[in-house]
Amino acid sequence: MEDWYHTNANDVAFTAAERDRLLRRDVHAPDPQRIVAPAYAEVAELDDVTRMQRVDMAFWLAGDILLKTDKMAMAHSLESRVPFLDRKVFELASTLPVSQKVSPDQTKIALRKAAERAIPSDWAQKQKLGFPTPIAVWLCDDDWYRRVRHAFTSPAALEFFDVNMLLSLLDGHRAGVADNSRKIWIVFSFLEWYWVYFVDGGVPQAPSLD
Repeated sequence: MEDWYHTNANDVAFTAAERDRLLRRDVHAPDPQRIVAPAYAEVAELDDVTRMQRVDMAFWLAGDILLKTDKMAMAHSLESRVPFLDRKVFELASTLPVSQKVSPDQTKIALRKAAERAIPSDWAQKQKLGFPTPIAVWLCDDDWYRRVRHAFTSPAALEFFDVNMLLSLLDGHRAGVADNSRKIWIVFSFLEWYWVYFVDGGVPQAPSLD
């Protein structure tokens, strides 16, 4: 389990082999497995589902999805709530056996059954949606394509990455060869962050999206 699951980015982020090809030889990044190892160690004796949940709580919830919810709500003067993280709800949920959490063809089993008492069944059984954004579509747009390509050929990109591989991912995505959107977005987000905090003068001039 520790080798396979290390956040909900599994199967869409870079594999170890891809990271070795993408990063320059003098750039060393810690393996995701090493980062999540302490969380797994805390629940070493429990079942695999609960162990994966512990990793999500330690990394995805605190460092990703809850952070996005809070920032986006506050940016629009909204006061958001996360009722499923209420202490009493959490304490009860933590006592549920795996059979009441997931099955091969169902998720959130107990929650969905409880929800059917208050809302229509087709709502309670609806597939999870999350907070999707149309990144895959954006990257096929001419303006976004030019902006990302500008980033991928910048001095910062040359400092860390194999630029030819980046451009291959970008062009392959635009041509419909494969959905590389998450991999492209990971690198693009890193470069935006790097320019803001580590490059004198901030973000370099990029093509306008107006």
